[in-house]
Amino acid sequence: MEAADLIAGLDEQQRRAAETLLGPVCILAGAGTGKTRAITHRIAYGVATGVYAPNRVMALTFTKRAAGELRSRLRALGAGGVSTRTFHSAALSQLAYFWPDTMGGTMPRLVDGKAKLIAHAAETLRLRLDTATLRDLAAEIEWRKVSRLTYEEYEAALPTRSLPQNVSVDQAVAVHKAYEDLKDSRRQLDFEDVLLATAGMLELEPRVAQQVREQYRFFVVDEYQDVSPLQHDLLDLWLGDRNDLCVVGDASQTIYSFAGASADYLLGFGSRHPNADVLRLEQNYRSARPIVETANQLMRGRPGALHLHPVDTEPGPAPRVTDHVTDSAEARFVAESIAAEIRAGAAPESIAVLFRVNVQAPALERALDDLGVTTRLHGSARFFDLAEVKQAMMMLKGAAISIVDEPLFKTVSDVLRSLGWLQQAPEQRGAVRDRWESLNALMGLAEAAGPQTTLRQFVDELFARQASQHEPTMAAVTLATLHSAKGLEWESVYIVGLTEGLLPISYAQTFEAVDEERRLLYVGVTRARRRLSLSWARQGQSRATMERRPSRFLEELRIRTPDGVGSSIA
Repeated sequence: MEAADLIAGLDEQQRRAAETLLGPVCILAGAGTGKTRAITHRIAYGVATGVYAPNRVMALTFTKRAAGELRSRLRALGAGGVSTRTFHSAALSQLAYFWPDTMGGTMPRLVDGKAKLIAHAAETLRLRLDTATLRDLAAEIEWRKVSRLTYEEYEAALPTRSLPQNVSVDQAVAVHKAYEDLKDSRRQLDFEDVLLATAGMLELEPRVAQQVREQYRFFVVDEYQDVSPLQHDLLDLWLGDRNDLCVVGDASQTIYSFAGASADYLLGFGSRHPNADVLRLEQNYRSARPIVETANQLMRGRPGALHLHPVDTEPGPAPRVTDHVTDSAEARFVAESIAAEIRAGAAPESIAVLFRVNVQAPALERALDDLGVTTRLHGSARFFDLAEVKQAMMMLKGAAISIVDEPLFKTVSDVLRSLGWLQQAPEQRGAVRDRWESLNALMGLAEAAGPQTTLRQFVDELFARQASQHEPTMAAVTLATLHSAKGLEWESVYIVGLTEGLLPISYAQTFEAVDEERRLLYVGVTRARRRLSLSWARQGQSRATMERRPSRFLEELRIRTPDGVGSSIA
């Protein structure tokens, strides 16, 4: 692709970002503003113009899925040689490569999961902890390490943390120490150790630092508002005394502060780099005007908040708000609304229901299932881990060896038919329908492939998707927590449970914690393209439970919620 073609379709703000290739660059990119498009075209433009050698560019993000998407887009733009990784995978690769020379021997094994090791550490202290407590303590260990706190500093910070009720401050610190001792005695590393050890290696071994810096000259960091102190320090070590760094983020989407993320690095980038170009992307291409206005109202006056400008200026339907007697009634209403959308022609995969905590999912799942609506719980079993998908991929891989000239569509169709796939979806619900949906998603990928795509290329792309967890779209309504919905979008979004105690969550007691809950709602609102529905229930599963109050965020948005009647933003 010619360099001029790479920037021809960008808007003015995106083009400026794409053409600013050198020196420190900070791109403040609001939700739906084409952030990924801007940075991938920026990298590809740098490669096409000869400013970047592709093997000297490192694009960093925080999840395998996001890294996989960046990799796929860059490959399509002719910049497939760029290294696209998560912080952890980049650090692990370097640590494994340099360990034999710097430390001697093989690198220690990685801990599969912290819970079992923490349980053993607690037993040495004569503590018996349940699964939920072990999970909470694992999160505390991760927070302490990515925040680069000593045990003393962690203990001093504990008044601002939410420890499990059955664990005292002294016990929590003791478990941390026992966990580290036990892990070291078993010669193991956890994920945080990988970052810490890589940082230590670069700090203490000038030869290693020089080698890494010679390999990578240009750095791009996506979702920079999610960077932790440890990741920030490691990035500084990768850069050394150079400044060819481009960071991209949105302070309004900082929703992982509890895990150590800090938007301060994004908002303070201009101060740390006085000669930095600070650019803004504020043209929202995703959402209808009423949704954009809702998002702007929610974040008005917040530090670093961008003011989004809708490209779609059509009036569109106003966000709808409903209140209900119980959670069950709310779930039934949402299910009936979704079923009506599907009957009117909406694709199930274009609809999502978002909630604050996982325990809200079963009632929604049951209500939708009762109406024959297929659902997919985002974050549950991964597509490429499903037995029927694995079987299909292996059969396609075998077919690629023996079949040469047959059209891709026919070969894939024949293989999937041998596994029970038919063009028409089965009428029954349950496992049979779920299996068909999985195989049909593979068929959809084959249909979307270019006419010149060979079976070998298609199979290679499938296995690349599997490695990067870049999953195809399933024909099902998505159920997801607000946290897991970040980075996704749908035509129609339902956000349920907008009550005090759920959103904001009951343990969000400080101003900072409540503001994080606000940002979480902002993320949910900005997932919607055309339709947004907000709802809350006055009571839990029965009328005997304590009556709830609507979320303060609804009041701030000046939304009126007369009993049982949908209303919109005033």
